[in-house]
Amino acid sequence: MKSAVATLFLVTILGWSGSPGAQDSPVLSLKSHIALPGVKGRIDHFSVDVKGQRLFMAGVGNHTLEVIDLQSGKRVRTIPDLAEPQGVYFDAATNRLYVACGLDGVTNIYDGTTFQLVGKVKFPDDADNIRYDARSKSVIVGYAGAKELRKREEGTGGLGFIDASGKKTRDVVIDAHPESFRLEEKGTRLFVNVPDKQEIEVVDVEKGTILKRWPVSAKNNFPMSLDEAHHRLFVGAWTPPRLIVFDTEAGKEVASLELGEKGVVKKDIVGATDDLFYDSARSRVYVLNALGSIDVFQQKDPDHYDLIASIPTPPRSQTGLFVPDMGKLFVGVIQQGKDNAEIRVYQAN
Repeated sequence: MKSAVATLFLVTILGWSGSPGAQDSPVLSLKSHIALPGVKGRIDHFSVDVKGQRLFMAGVGNHTLEVIDLQSGKRVRTIPDLAEPQGVYFDAATNRLYVACGLDGVTNIYDGTTFQLVGKVKFPDDADNIRYDARSKSVIVGYAGAKELRKREEGTGGLGFIDASGKKTRDVVIDAHPESFRLEEKGTRLFVNVPDKQEIEVVDVEKGTILKRWPVSAKNNFPMSLDEAHHRLFVGAWTPPRLIVFDTEAGKEVASLELGEKGVVKKDIVGATDDLFYDSARSRVYVLNALGSIDVFQQKDPDHYDLIASIPTPPRSQTGLFVPDMGKLFVGVIQQGKDNAEIRVYQAN
């Protein structure tokens, strides 16, 4: 036991070593900084064009979509005047870029080469997270509901399905605004974080019906990732800051792990994490923590996880993207005083 504690302590210290601009750890190596001068306010979600080596970032507070060339490490384009862009998805098969906007509920569809606007889909309110359903070849957008939709009460939410032609084909009603959600690749279930209800709603994606509602032990359950092979769902909660692990077969929590610095309360920071990712090749979970760290958990077995690194980041660095094909973790860093916003690029070791 003492040996395990000593090892964890050593790895954590290594995670915190180095100067503020060049943090490194045995599990993640900081490779580069991509500067984003002029980007102000909160940064939201990302998507990637692996073949074209491009990264797309929603500058929700700046009302822009930023396009980054990963080969040169530079921003190459900005789409301005968006109504609080939040979710982003690039579909390589159709060369279409989808940008979901929270302020007007619109999902804009752009040509992935020219960035010309080629379509729009209007949802009632707060279009947010985007995922892709390979079975139906549909883009799925989570949004808040409104009275204008038939049989939907104010306060409910939904998942809207958009086909390859850019037309909305159907909706799945959710009890409240959906945050992050994940689909099974081999099954027909879709798992949805519903923080207003402090639960996960399990949807039959083919029938469009809610199968189960699983209670979550902490409040504000926002990000989510899935280890389908081991039937485990990872959920990030804000209050208190936790990584919670669910058994998707039993529908129960099997682990609850603390995030951030123990005993430190930072009242000026709202929320702990808005993105987390499961790295199946290394059996790790990366949690982007607004309290000031990337918390890395090693999966010992499906029910047991060790914190192996807590890599310091500037406060509110809570969104990003892990790209398995590249083995890279991209982290959005908001403007801090005179320091420009940036994207930090980490290589998984």
